[in-house]
This record gives sequence, structure tokens and C-alpha cells, in this order.
Amino acid sequence: MQYSGLEDFLKRGQTALVKGPVALIFCEDEVEIDSTLRHHLDCGFKSVVALMPSVFKLSADVTARVTRIDYDVLNAEAVPHAVNAIIAAAPGIWLYYGYNAEYLFYPFCEHRSITEMLIFHGEERRDAMLTYVVDLYAGDLWQHPNAVCLEDAFLDKTGYYALARKDSSTGHPKERQLDFYGGLRWRFEEHIPPARRKIDRIALFRTKPGLQLLQDHTFNDAEYNTYSCPWHHNLTAAVCSFRTAKALKRNPGSTYDIDSYRWHNSVPFTWHSGQLLDLGLMEPGQWF
Repeated sequence: MQYSGLEDFLKRGQTALVKGPVALIFCEDEVEIDSTLRHHLDCGFKSVVALMPSVFKLSADVTARVTRIDYDVLNAEAVPHAVNAIIAAAPGIWLYYGYNAEYLFYPFCEHRSITEMLIFHGEERRDAMLTYVVDLYAGDLWQHPNAVCLEDAFLDKTGYYALARKDSSTGHPKERQLDFYGGLRWRFEEHIPPARRKIDRIALFRTKPGLQLLQDHTFNDAEYNTYSCPWHHNLTAAVCSFRTAKALKRNPGSTYDIDSYRWHNSVPFTWHSGQLLDLGLMEPGQWF
């Protein structure tokens, strides 16, 4: 089903939001749109909603399985505006949001559905899940100048760290909240504005009245921004993303400074949750 805009979808497309989890995929360009949508369909989302300009093309098999909304994703407020409108229209369901050329991985995703995981997470009285945006990049930028290649994808095996997230009014650390860094945003930080260097995102969450996604990928409810509950570690997930690699090669200010993203801590990405668990890039918590 295709809708002419967000308002049209919210008027006529409510059936896509009746039962979650629902994946919202914001397509900024035409790179790997089909593979992104297929990946999230395979995760078991009840609905996959693609928001993109009307001129973007989709394969026929994908078109038949997703809900498409004509939308200007590149507007600075486009993503929080759309997410918040859908939160208000569909309280009480699980939502995921990400971009094209980003692939959600969670513990044991090869044989367990996203619904199974979120049922367990909800039973632990959690309404949101921390995800780390793990940068992917093509191993050979000469062959793949846009830095995207699924068959030749690499990631950093080390170089990730966290700092206390301080309350702007008191200067004290916020409870169970950290700012996470690493990957290409850390290695090439001179080309990344400070406000965009973090790699944490609350990409999975349960909607409720009054909840608002903010511009910095956090929410107006402090508990939604925590990495775990007070009594033990909870599940986390990873968003494996070519988005930063694409941006650095697209930007005239950085593209000529980068001949390769590979360094001594680069390893091939195996497209398996086990690798991300072994590298500490997501946490199974009490789910086995």
C-alpha cells in the first residue's frame, strides 16, 4: 500500500499500526533500500513502513510486502516529526526506527523473532531498548566509492567507550544513562559535529501518550534513555549501519581525506548476531 504523505497514512493506514512491532525505515537515498526492507521483514516485524521520496524505486517483491509513505526524509526535523506523529496515533505498540542501509541485529536473531525478544523485554518491565549504531564500511573504497558493499563489509572490533551523561541543570551524572562513542564517528571525529558523534540510539521502544522523540535520539521520558533497569543488565541490540561511511564519502570536506576505512582493528562483518555478542556490541541480559 502506498500513501501520498504522512497525513494520508495517518488517516487511511491505521491497519499497519494496529499490532506491533512495527519498523519505520527512513530512506535518505536509494542505497540498499530493498535489502534493508527485506532484512526487517525477515526479523518478523508485523508491519514495515518505508518513508521515502516518491521518485525512489522499490523492487516488486518488496513493494507487495511493505507500507510506503511519500515523505521528505532529508528535512532536519523529518524523522522526529514522523516518529512522534506515529507515537501519538498508535499508543501501546513497539516501534523500531532506522534508515536505509541499516540492519537491526539482536541476540539470537537468526532463530528468534523480534516479537519473541520484545515479549521477554516487556516482561522485565522495560519499555525501551538501547541499541548501539555499529558502523559498517566497504573494505575497498576504490571498488565501492559510496562505501557500501554487503559482501565486503567490515566493522571495528575495538575502540568503543562510554562517558557519563550529565544533567545540564546540575552537572551530575544521570542515573543509568551513558553516552557511547566509537567506530567511524570516533576515528574521523574531525569531520563529525560534536552533537553527532554518539553511537547510542533508543531504536526500539513502546509507544505511549505524551512520549516524544527528541532530535538527539533520546526521549522526553528519562527512563526510556536508560541502558538497563536498576537490578540487573537488560537486553541491548545493534544497528549495523553504513550511514556514517556513506556520509563521510559523500561530504566534499572529508571524502578526499579518506582512502580507506580499514585499520588494524577492522574485521569482516559476518552478518551474524554471535559476532556482535562476542565483541560486546550487544548484551543478551537474562535471555538465553
